[in-house]
Amino acid sequence: MSEAQAKAPRGTFDVLGQEAQARMAIEARARAILEAAGYERIETPCFEATELFARSVGEATDIVKKEMYTFTDGSGRSLTLRPEGTAPVCRAYVEHGMHKRPQPVKLWYLSSFFRYERAQKGRYRQFWQVGAEALGSDDPALDAESIQLLHRLLGELGARDLKLRLSSLGSPEARGAYREELKAHLKSREGELSEDVRGRIEANPLRAFDSEHPGTVAVMKDAPLLLGQLTAEDLAHFDQVRALLDAAEVPYEIDPTLVRGLDYYTRTVFEFTSTALGAQSGVGGGGRYDGLVQQLGGPRTPGIGWAAGIERILLAGSPPAPAPPALDLYVCVHEEGEEGDARRRAFALLWQARAAGLRAEMEMAGRALSGQLKQANRRGARFAAIVDGTATTLRDMQDGGQSEMGSEVVVHELLRRLRTLS
Repeated sequence: MSEAQAKAPRGTFDVLGQEAQARMAIEARARAILEAAGYERIETPCFEATELFARSVGEATDIVKKEMYTFTDGSGRSLTLRPEGTAPVCRAYVEHGMHKRPQPVKLWYLSSFFRYERAQKGRYRQFWQVGAEALGSDDPALDAESIQLLHRLLGELGARDLKLRLSSLGSPEARGAYREELKAHLKSREGELSEDVRGRIEANPLRAFDSEHPGTVAVMKDAPLLLGQLTAEDLAHFDQVRALLDAAEVPYEIDPTLVRGLDYYTRTVFEFTSTALGAQSGVGGGGRYDGLVQQLGGPRTPGIGWAAGIERILLAGSPPAPAPPALDLYVCVHEEGEEGDARRRAFALLWQARAAGLRAEMEMAGRALSGQLKQANRRGARFAAIVDGTATTLRDMQDGGQSEMGSEVVVHELLRRLRTLS
């Protein structure tokens, strides 16, 4: 294998050391916050039928048109590495008949996702997200709870300079009428738009609000806004969401230009940004998707959810990395007998210690005894057992005291001493 072949593909990376510990801290915090609110863990397959994303995310979106990793399997089926988490969760909701359970069904996940996009800081082709989905209720309180949970999670993980952008896309019917008005506005000034925006006026005109092209930005300053054209019912729903966020003291800014990149969103949409991330400021966001489950073959089921990028949380915040657990025992092998008796007895002692619930490791790198004791210190071992050809010595790694004893009583003695220390 050449040097180039030995490297990870562009846009992917290995998770090692302290970063792995930081990710564990995020997962632990997410579990504590979300499961306390009634959300249960779900994990979906890393690849799904391509049709799932074409139907749910939208064939005109950049994700489906440009960014999906799609392949044909041995049976000729088109499969796609999941680019997002909501559609797979909704598919699982339908497939497993979760509509028969008490509603709403609340689920959360922490998984890897895949998109072929330009790799840059905080944006990778294989990335991780923590997400939450609540299905089976259109109560505005569920919207507010979902937003509040992400707000709390990001806050407890130390995300800096957070801002919550909030808006409503209304019902599909209201948005349909608005799309026609927006398309007419874009076509009237088509020559000023970027080529990309011109190419999707018919399919996805709302995404023009996301453009950074100077001409397009100027055109969108005069564009009609959907938020001012909500139906009375949609407006009442949005007003209730805002009132509940106010009651929970979650600060937000109304942004009528906020659109999400996926077609399934309805009513409430939101995004948390952090200026600590620079131009690519999004940390996490989501919204309501009241028609998605039905679109995938299930019953009419309202839902709301969000996802936040793990890599972006790490860049925006400072989650406390849990210290790796210290060892109770490090088993050293001083010297072996002619038939390796010391190593066999050391391995038996290792198994006995772990069976008793102790955190234990054994020397497996061929170090001399002095090197083994240094390794025991590096691993934070409280005690070391030095096994030689005839006996075992238990050493206290803090005060250096040690005593010789039979291997069969080491675990019992170690448990006794640890109880005394606790």
